[in-house]
Amino acid sequence: MSEGQHGAPYARRREEGEAVWFLGTLMQVKAAAAETGGAFGLIEQVLPPGFAPPPHIHHAEDEAFYLLEGAADFFCGDQTWRAGPGAFMYFPRGIVHGFRIADAAPARLLQWTTPAGLERMFVEAGEPAPSLTLPPPGPPAVEKVLALAPTYRFVFAGPPPNEG
Repeated sequence: MSEGQHGAPYARRREEGEAVWFLGTLMQVKAAAAETGGAFGLIEQVLPPGFAPPPHIHHAEDEAFYLLEGAADFFCGDQTWRAGPGAFMYFPRGIVHGFRIADAAPARLLQWTTPAGLERMFVEAGEPAPSLTLPPPGPPAVEKVLALAPTYRFVFAGPPPNEG
């Protein structure tokens, strides 16, 4: 197979991919716009117990999740799901959604976005991870995310679940 409109073939092992600490999580970019011709982005995430991003709406991409380890409560619009390993969720753009890690242990998931591009926001707003571990506890740097939200065409729609 040769290089085409969706990039050249490549492979990454589990420990490979640009790694960043983002809002208390570990993210590894497995596929980015530059590698897929903009078709999709793929990130592997490790999320601490209780982690929940604020409800938000993407206007530029659809988002999907595949839970590898742990448990989480996902919602999109007025639908909710308790997810365990092997669960897949698809969230179309334009609908408020979010999740909360439900276990007392970290969770691991894959996040797809289509088209690609959102993975760069996580890299820009995060900091390079010196190891493939969760970052030390500390306040999340949400100001970077808020500053980048207009560029990446998403908006926050409220506080994280069970807050506010």
